[in-house]
Amino acid sequence: MSNSTTRFSDRVEDYVKYRPHYPAAVLTYLQETYLFNPDWVVADIGSGTGISTELFLRGAGGGDGLGASGSDRVYAVEPNLEMRAKAEELLSGYPGFVSVDGTAEATCLPDASVDLILAGQAFHWFDPVATRREFVRIARPGAVVALIWNERLILSDFEKEYEDLILEYAGDYKTINHKNITDDRIGEFFHPASFVLSIFENEQRFDFEGLKGRLLSSSYIPKEGPKHDGLMKALAALFDRYQLGGRVRIGYETKLYTGVIR
Repeated sequence: MSNSTTRFSDRVEDYVKYRPHYPAAVLTYLQETYLFNPDWVVADIGSGTGISTELFLRGAGGGDGLGASGSDRVYAVEPNLEMRAKAEELLSGYPGFVSVDGTAEATCLPDASVDLILAGQAFHWFDPVATRREFVRIARPGAVVALIWNERLILSDFEKEYEDLILEYAGDYKTINHKNITDDRIGEFFHPASFVLSIFENEQRFDFEGLKGRLLSSSYIPKEGPKHDGLMKALAALFDRYQLGGRVRIGYETKLYTGVIR
């Protein structure tokens, strides 16, 4: 984990283009369950290129007046220079966007300043003890913590073979897989408070270039050398076997863990 803040530095463009976003239903759920509203100050911890940050800035309504509104202030806390710079490039048009050079364990945010603390696809990189201490410090009384993962499904024949391909070629996939964060470990983090797990459907559909970009957006995938070349050849063969109309589908469960931290 020692390089967790730098291992995505050379994956930024693929990350932006090909990583799955989060369903708007996540925001609607927070509104209906916790009364989330635009007055809430949000801190997106480990915000990366701003995928989760943008959802909370934009809101779930898509400009049509429906669904939950976004927040008027979202702090995007990200230690990786390249990812933080890309978020600043993409999200500077939102007046409520504030970029922060910080970590989960040292966010650089003021005491008791945040109503919702968010971590999208990032919590498994954090030191849980130091992170909980920091979250309690920045949380206002009654603040909600939301931990989100897009968990890739392994149900269809294509999804199973895609997983096998990763297991064959990826060096530390098993070690850093976010699935290593069990519900018991989530419970330890929220203790003595409880948490609620909510699950939403999600998916991506890719042509071959998109599938390749999705794979290469993962930090455990080799980007050059003989192993990379073998992986690309195997990926192309896999795509050809399962594509329909020039596309394949990757399904996800978007898992949302929520609870009141303070």
